[in-house]
Amino acid sequence: MHVLKLRAWVWPLPALLGWCMAWATYATAHALALPVTPALLAAAVVGCAPALMTPTWRRRVIVAAGFPLSAAVLRGADLPSLVWLAALLPLWLVYPLRAWRDAPFFPTGKGALQGLRKLIFLTPRARVLDAGCGLGHGLQALREVWPQVQIEGVEWSRPLALLARLRCSFASVRRGDMWLDDWRHYDVVYLFQRPESMARAASKAQSEMRPGSWLVSLDFAVPLWREHARLARPGQRMVWVYRIAPIN
Repeated sequence: MHVLKLRAWVWPLPALLGWCMAWATYATAHALALPVTPALLAAAVVGCAPALMTPTWRRRVIVAAGFPLSAAVLRGADLPSLVWLAALLPLWLVYPLRAWRDAPFFPTGKGALQGLRKLIFLTPRARVLDAGCGLGHGLQALREVWPQVQIEGVEWSRPLALLARLRCSFASVRRGDMWLDDWRHYDVVYLFQRPESMARAASKAQSEMRPGSWLVSLDFAVPLWREHARLARPGQRMVWVYRIAPIN
């Protein structure tokens, strides 16, 4: 358990480390006048090593595929290897390290939350929060379900929060830390995080949210919690619905 928490905390450093190690290996092999094919293979193998620091297969693929993809693009365009690392700077600015620790950017699909209105009745005065709203896809999905309520979003990345605010004029979007946000005023908190974040989210919801309010998670269940309901629509991710119970 402690190992998983550590691994989740340092992401995306394994990816950056793997890509840098691979390119350093390739540059060294090139300086030693080794043939191109063995140099590429050696660099790919070295670059895969940090993939073992990641707990999920998706992240292992990201780490392992970084060097082969960049090498194919840069060699085909006859560009220096530093171009690949320089191209990561805009991504770093848009999606900073702290945001990667919560969840990589995976937008909520259109219609992914349809059916929630039959499970959760909200009055026009209700407040709904998308915790970690990214570009606002979750905000739009929430509005499809509850067009009459007050929808809010919080996002750590300044550029993403600004774009979400521009894309979703119907919602109140602010830049902030979802983990420091106060959830006690919300009737529904919506999450699309990652498995490692769910226990922390559940603890926060249980300690802050009012009894009878709702925690809704796309794709990932809360460990050891019994769901009130789950929605499984064809072609969509599972929606887990939890009602906050009084603290005994």
